[in-house]
Amino acid sequence: MIDDPFLRELMRDLGVDVELPTMVNVAPTETVPIVIETDRGRELRFMRWWLTPSWSDGPSTKYSMFNAKSETVASSPAFRSPFRRHRGIVPASSFIEWQTDRYGKKPWLIKPQSGAFAFAAIWDHWQKDDVTVESCALITTVAVPGIEPIHHRMPVMLGLHDYADWLDPSTEIENPERFFNPRLAGNILLAPLDKAVNNARNKDLALLEPLDEEELVKA
Repeated sequence: MIDDPFLRELMRDLGVDVELPTMVNVAPTETVPIVIETDRGRELRFMRWWLTPSWSDGPSTKYSMFNAKSETVASSPAFRSPFRRHRGIVPASSFIEWQTDRYGKKPWLIKPQSGAFAFAAIWDHWQKDDVTVESCALITTVAVPGIEPIHHRMPVMLGLHDYADWLDPSTEIENPERFFNPRLAGNILLAPLDKAVNNARNKDLALLEPLDEEELVKA
């Protein structure tokens, strides 16, 4: 996530006119920004990227809860309640996927040609005694053809016309396909990265420098 004019414009479109800090190589269990809607209006929160359901025993990495599949998010016992009541949007400048081939794994940076990503997410609030955890999960869908050679899944990318209904907790999502059909919100660029991004402790902005020419995928 890079603090640039594209990200600032997205935040204004989301109704939260704040500048976000630059965050590089963010990994599950770390903190990510998420826009949610509350009784006070839209707010920006920072939450743990690994969902801790309100009914669970507490934070854990026993199960993979950082992503939720769009095909089952409305019915899964772990995700269906947040899907109904606690939907959010995670702003991002880019994301990283790993391509597996006979030579091993290769990281790719995926970013908009212009603009920023608005990823569909769910979140929940867990509390026990004086300990409170707010956490979230990104929703994924089948990758579009331009991304599929790298990875078979991708985050759900919302468009400007989706924001209001997705964030409004009073909106019943009776047709999830409206949001979840695999699509790109705009043209994207793909670029190979150094494998140093495999270490989440590496937070240098130089990690996002392409190793080769960027490839254009049209929406």
